[in-house]
Amino acid sequence: MFEDKVIPLDSWVSQCVDWLVENYRDFFQSLKWPVDQTLNGLDAGLNWLHPLAIIAIISFAAYRFSGKGLAFFSAVTLVLIGLLGLWEDTMTTLAMVLSSVVFCAMVGIPLGIWAGRSDRFEAALRPMLDAMQTTPAFVYLVPIVMLFSVGNVAGVLATIVFALPPVIRLTSLGIRQVHPELVEAAQAFGATRWQVLCRVQIPLAMPTIMAGLNQTIMMALSMVVIAALIGAGGLGSPVILGLNTLDIGQAVTGGLGIVLIAIILDRITQGMARKK
Repeated sequence: MFEDKVIPLDSWVSQCVDWLVENYRDFFQSLKWPVDQTLNGLDAGLNWLHPLAIIAIISFAAYRFSGKGLAFFSAVTLVLIGLLGLWEDTMTTLAMVLSSVVFCAMVGIPLGIWAGRSDRFEAALRPMLDAMQTTPAFVYLVPIVMLFSVGNVAGVLATIVFALPPVIRLTSLGIRQVHPELVEAAQAFGATRWQVLCRVQIPLAMPTIMAGLNQTIMMALSMVVIAALIGAGGLGSPVILGLNTLDIGQAVTGGLGIVLIAIILDRITQGMARKK
């Protein structure tokens, strides 16, 4: 029944991307500028600081939000990463993740608030988020490379698209979970819609929003290895190199660095959510 292909979807998609490249490549290249500046600034700053300063800052953040246990674990883990020869790659990965999270928060939190306050917008946004979360990560790489070329910036852009849905969904969920009676009470005292949002809904939804940022960080770290396929640096590079050369030691070492950084960032952001 379906021996012959009738709908040439692959050709249509290829023609669409080719048309975008031919007519709007300069526009897409201009979109790289803020990501490029943010990423390069963070990467240069993290690699410029002395490793002991980075260890002290991250350990203090761990102590501030999660206690002495995580602070000690963070210090030991970062020293181990340095002894494994992964310090520069780790700082590059950290810069990529932080850049991705900054732009995901800038785009995702406003969209999530809008979706939380509008059923119509939430219904229109849901299929797009479903597609973004279920599309295999490798599928993003081809259009990203064609529109933005290769390198760390292209890897960050692919990571932003891949990691954006959780913060939108959980921000919307947090806004919707605020009890209606609290909103009615604020309105009864004469609060405007903006005041209700800023002083009631967002503060009460903050733990859920922080959980969304936590998931965004985890998805960004999971994208690091895949982004290395399009020239992104960081801890994904030794993993891909180990895969290409069948060097299991190098691949495991790079993967261990990603796991350790993920544990630290996960515990710190969970602690921040609990504090909120």
